[in-house]
Amino acid sequence: MGRLFFGALSRKSGGKLPGTRPSATVYVFTSLTLISILLLMFSNRSFILSFKNTGLSVFSGARGGIYELSSLISRTVLSVKELADLRKEYTDLLKQLERYEELERSNAEIYQENLRLREQLDFMKTQRYRLIPAQISGRDPDNLFSSVVINKGSFSGVKVDMTVVAWQNGTQALVGKVIRTGAFESLVMPVFDINSMVSSRLSVSRFEGITEGQGSGEAPLLMRFIPKRAKEEIDIGDMVTSSGMGGVFPAGINIGRVRGIKVLEYETTLEAELTPVIDFSRLEYVFLIEEEAVIDD
Repeated sequence: MGRLFFGALSRKSGGKLPGTRPSATVYVFTSLTLISILLLMFSNRSFILSFKNTGLSVFSGARGGIYELSSLISRTVLSVKELADLRKEYTDLLKQLERYEELERSNAEIYQENLRLREQLDFMKTQRYRLIPAQISGRDPDNLFSSVVINKGSFSGVKVDMTVVAWQNGTQALVGKVIRTGAFESLVMPVFDINSMVSSRLSVSRFEGITEGQGSGEAPLLMRFIPKRAKEEIDIGDMVTSSGMGGVFPAGINIGRVRGIKVLEYETTLEAELTPVIDFSRLEYVFLIEEEAVIDD
């Protein structure tokens, strides 16, 4: 019937549809065909299921991508937090290590301090005189490079002119004498002070003289008024000790060793340069001799 209708129209119009171009007819026909195919496909259940499966696959992939993305973000956030925690732990460990190092240094210092105190205690046990232990606590502000301050005074029995000795490197040596006392501190004039004079004796040749300081613990001491005839009997390294003459210092306390001899042509005596037995730059502990309290052997 459709053919008859289109055929009649074709014959009446001389083989062409009125007002229609051949290309438009093709387009209309193609569109109708596509619509028919789509209607047939959607009317088919298997096609609908297949379309649903395709949509499910697409959305499943999208959901998986979103899940992976969220997981990545979550892991990144956790990693940043863990990194911050690790950095804090690292800082805390560094601080703890510093505390341990400080404790180690403190223990080492305490150990060395115990050794020094034990050495001083052993020295006290071997002395004939009763000793008052003291510690260097400062320098005289009016005479910074000479007099020293100790942490014992009249309250502990310290008196002016008391002899001060020290034990250093296994040797007892003369430090000086007390020149001023307070209740809890005293001022000591060391043997290297320019005002210090000690009656001295060469331990080998037994010649005597006076040992004086030159104002500095780094400068040599000078033993003066040694008879010239002693020149041939003095050797480098001979020990000089206190002679006990004058009653200020007990006899036999080490002062220094001979390092050189000066002979002055116009003098009747000679001088000997002495290296102090005590290294005053490292002096920490001293002892004051109570001469009136001799301990019986």
